[in-house]
Amino acid sequence: MESKNKFWKGVLVGALVMAFAGLVIVGVSAGIFLIGKTVMDNPAQIVEEDGSSAHGEGELDLNRISRKMDYIQGIVEEYYLFDEDLEHVEDGIYTGLMYGLDDPYSVYYNEKDYQSMQEDTSGKYCGIGAMVSQNRSTGIATVTKVFKDAPSFEAGMLPGDIIYEVEGENVAGMELDLLVSNYIRGEEGSKVKITVLRGDANEEVELTIERRQIEVPTVEHEMLKDHVGYIYVMQFDEVTSEQFKTAVDDLERQGMEKLVVDLRDNPGGLLDAVVEMLAYVLPDDRMDGMLVYTADKDGKGDRFFCKDGKIQYESDYQQQNSGYPKEDNHDIDVPMAVLINGNSASASEVFTGAIQDYEAGVVVGTQTFGKGIVQSLLPLGDGTAIKLTTAHYYTPSGFDLHGVGLTPDVEVDLDEELKTKAVVEKSEDNQLQAAIEALD
Repeated sequence: MESKNKFWKGVLVGALVMAFAGLVIVGVSAGIFLIGKTVMDNPAQIVEEDGSSAHGEGELDLNRISRKMDYIQGIVEEYYLFDEDLEHVEDGIYTGLMYGLDDPYSVYYNEKDYQSMQEDTSGKYCGIGAMVSQNRSTGIATVTKVFKDAPSFEAGMLPGDIIYEVEGENVAGMELDLLVSNYIRGEEGSKVKITVLRGDANEEVELTIERRQIEVPTVEHEMLKDHVGYIYVMQFDEVTSEQFKTAVDDLERQGMEKLVVDLRDNPGGLLDAVVEMLAYVLPDDRMDGMLVYTADKDGKGDRFFCKDGKIQYESDYQQQNSGYPKEDNHDIDVPMAVLINGNSASASEVFTGAIQDYEAGVVVGTQTFGKGIVQSLLPLGDGTAIKLTTAHYYTPSGFDLHGVGLTPDVEVDLDEELKTKAVVEKSEDNQLQAAIEALD
């Protein structure tokens, strides 16, 4: 009982101290990133060479802040009992700056954290084979999916488990990307001890899980009875669009007459991937070409189209149209349903929003998460980086879903007894069955 009280106390502290941790959902992808777009000019340069800063209305007084920091540092050097880790203190200053933005998605990464973050989105990693989401308000990290035959599955981890401790350290409120990169993943063959809280009684369950090389098929597909094609998309990585196209082609060869695209618990990922997938399923004659567009605080942004079978990109930042190196004359000419839930976020909502706006399919499930903002990862030139919210994104009709989410056309929740099962058979999946019925 004492340990549980300690946990919930830690949660409250974490919510206050680490509020920026946010619900940056899951795995290797954390929202939509506009890779390679210039959004700031030399972001590391904040002070002029003579040491003064450009002052103006609404700007930080860097000279005053510097003097106060010198004063505080002098007090620390004079009176602080323990040895001071200057590198850690400096990291804390930058972390505090990002925390002060009051945005759970804007984060500072020190050199070690940034190196961990640079694991690419290839769909391969060395870990435990589970997906985790994080509550923005409390910082609590919860398992949303356990992959069959993965180390987490073999160790007995279940959906709904709350990650409480890793190797005895309370991780409540820790930024999810760092929790995954620095604690969950590790050397192949090494073991990690994870304590979870399970069920309404918050029973403590200690799991020892051996890390293995995980090659996650970001897209899985099969033909169900009555020629219903089923495609599950776990997240939007570099490999996802090609895997998705391969799945569609295979199902068409098998005589697919209906299609269900399952985006439940999909946290999002790369914008390029979802754009290519939309272009592959949406017919040109039922759309004006717009797939998604973004807008920053000045109203500038990027627009993605599919016209005459070509994916095109326009950018206000470049003041010119930029050709997109992809051509796709394919479309899907069968009834389609998209499955969503409260953990369907970001790029999942881009896909769903376009399908819904163009009435190209029926959307089934529960309200999506509502992450309609773009984060850009900005290296600072010294081995560190910041992740910063830089724009809103909008569905083709101009709908801003941030903080609201998308409402399904057919609303149906997953049966309660299925929510904590590691593996849900398709025959018992009431949401999937509802999606199939919606196609009749």
